[in-house]
Amino acid sequence: MVAARKSLGLAILAMICIVVASNYLVQFPFRSFGLQDLLTWGAFTYPLAFLVTDLTNRKFGPRTARHIVLVGFFFAILLSIWLATPRIAIASGSAFLVAQMMDVFVFNRLRHDAWWKAPLTSSFLGSTIDTVIFFSLSFALQFAFLDTSFGMASDAFATDAAPLLGFANIEAPRWVSWAMGDYLVKMSVSLAMLGPYKALRGRQDAIAPSA
Repeated sequence: MVAARKSLGLAILAMICIVVASNYLVQFPFRSFGLQDLLTWGAFTYPLAFLVTDLTNRKFGPRTARHIVLVGFFFAILLSIWLATPRIAIASGSAFLVAQMMDVFVFNRLRHDAWWKAPLTSSFLGSTIDTVIFFSLSFALQFAFLDTSFGMASDAFATDAAPLLGFANIEAPRWVSWAMGDYLVKMSVSLAMLGPYKALRGRQDAIAPSA
């Protein structure tokens, strides 16, 4: 019982740290390889939330995993309201909640398959949903009312046409390139997290049977 409470406490602390770090690091462009207009450091930390959710789901079950997600959602909204515009706060909170809840559902459905299938599939699907919701609500013209309803002007820079991903001959709104760059990083990090997931999964089994 003590070990279980300690594990749950660590999961909550980890989720809070990831949300705080991601909301802070999203302010800093990733300047290596000329990608400062496509990526921020927050894209590298956010996928760690899926690792926390999946490990919690595996050990304690989907109900507890959803509680962890709600803790993260609370801090995501709180920090976004403090650090960003209302539109970004709505986009951030919505994307986080829907993506993480989908991750919990998919992981739970696949938890008895090959060890890698549940975390990889749920993280990939969750990252896809997160990217679509966040960038669409944050920058697409169709959702400009989320700015104007608060008496704020829409972000014209994000919707201006620019070369896709900075080098293609196809033009698209800048936010589309931001979304694509963010998504590619999330996919890469989710794939890289299979190693830590397997190691921590083994540690869970060594400490106590999974739920």
